[in-house]
Amino acid sequence: MQDIVIIGAGVVGSFLAHDLSKYDLKVTVIDKENDIANGTTMANSAIIHTGYDPEDGTLKSELNVKGAKMYPEICKELKIDYQKCGAYVVACDKEEIKILDQLKNRADKRNIRAHYMEREEIVKNEVNISDDVIKAISFPDTAIIYPWQCAIALMEEAVINGVDLILGEKVYKIDEKQGFFTVYTEKKAINTKVIINAAGCGAEKIANMIEKSPFHIVYKKGEYFVLSKQANKFVNHIIYPVPTKVGKGVLAVPTTHGNILLGPNSNICESEDLSTTSEGLEYVRNHLNRIVKNIPYHEVIRSYSGLRPTGNNGDFYIKPSYKNKNIIHLGCIDSPGLASAPAISAYVIQEYIKKCLDLLPKRKYVKRKAPPVMNQLCEKEKNDMVKTQPLYGKIVCKCEKISYQEIVDAIHSPCGAKTIKAIKKRVRPGMGKCQGGFCEIEVAKILSKELNIPLAQVLYDEKHSNLGTEAK
Repeated sequence: MQDIVIIGAGVVGSFLAHDLSKYDLKVTVIDKENDIANGTTMANSAIIHTGYDPEDGTLKSELNVKGAKMYPEICKELKIDYQKCGAYVVACDKEEIKILDQLKNRADKRNIRAHYMEREEIVKNEVNISDDVIKAISFPDTAIIYPWQCAIALMEEAVINGVDLILGEKVYKIDEKQGFFTVYTEKKAINTKVIINAAGCGAEKIANMIEKSPFHIVYKKGEYFVLSKQANKFVNHIIYPVPTKVGKGVLAVPTTHGNILLGPNSNICESEDLSTTSEGLEYVRNHLNRIVKNIPYHEVIRSYSGLRPTGNNGDFYIKPSYKNKNIIHLGCIDSPGLASAPAISAYVIQEYIKKCLDLLPKRKYVKRKAPPVMNQLCEKEKNDMVKTQPLYGKIVCKCEKISYQEIVDAIHSPCGAKTIKAIKKRVRPGMGKCQGGFCEIEVAKILSKELNIPLAQVLYDEKHSNLGTEAK
């Protein structure tokens, strides 16, 4: 019997697993994907919004402001990337300046640092700002993180402290018994006292296994370009247009690793469609021109899309089931879900879990040890690492300067990487300009050796994505 089953291993599910692992509880996390943070967490803008955008009186506004303030300490403890790069919301005409005024008023009421900037000051800091921009608001506390690095670090620490993680198994049925539930996956039946439905885009489907879902999710697809590190000086801050009812708009966003993201658009999908389209990417191009110029499209190394589980009520849906208070639904966690995630976890535990279970802190809690990142070390530190283990000196990915041993470490870490994409998320081979053209097969060979499976059975990502068939 488990105390809690969390369905979903995105950033919200990972925060919940991490925070609940500090208590004397039996916790299991289930996700249909082959890795942590493979859905919305994998493909978003990676921004920790400060909280000026959500409407007054919403759960989004409350949890966004709280969550953003929690991230610096969390990232410091987990030893993961966090950069306060700041953001400019730019206006191109008088009507848009009125929207800036609304945002400034909200920021002031919520004690969020913000100040106006005239064009002359904007251009000093952002030489590629569009000629149409006449005014902006600066939000200096806006930050960027590496979202799946955050989720993986949280889940690793949770697993070290006793949380069971089940990946690659889809929940297909939930039965309510006398005083507990049984959650059925393709391979297991798990009894539990409490269920937390944190399934992201799949949260409505999970809710419908219990009752008629009290919320409705609309899939919104956003498409992006990724610029190489050679374009890392294109923008220094996150550049937003003024927001609309559709969303925050098409942005230019620095990343923690020196790339630039351009996007997204926002299209409603009928299914979980992750394709990119010429129409969608053309939309991104056209709308970028309103906020920036001299866009170095010759440095595009990748395009991708992500889905946001947008709700029909304009707010997060975080409530117990109508049928049973021991089922908590986390639905419609779209933007600013990433920025709100630590506060969502704290809110769920305080408002709902404490009313279902006795929460006794563990006497012993083990902190995760962050893996070494060779390309961030000084020469002496690198030499010391190579003396300890020579394979830290064997470079597999020349673009990102990733060593053989770093890949091995990722495979054998808690929540170890079992696919090419999982290695890419943890250690970054294939994230550089060649996009894995040279190193991907080498990564596959290392996986084959360390997992003791034939090379043809190595998966890129999901089931049946293996590299090929074995020779007869």
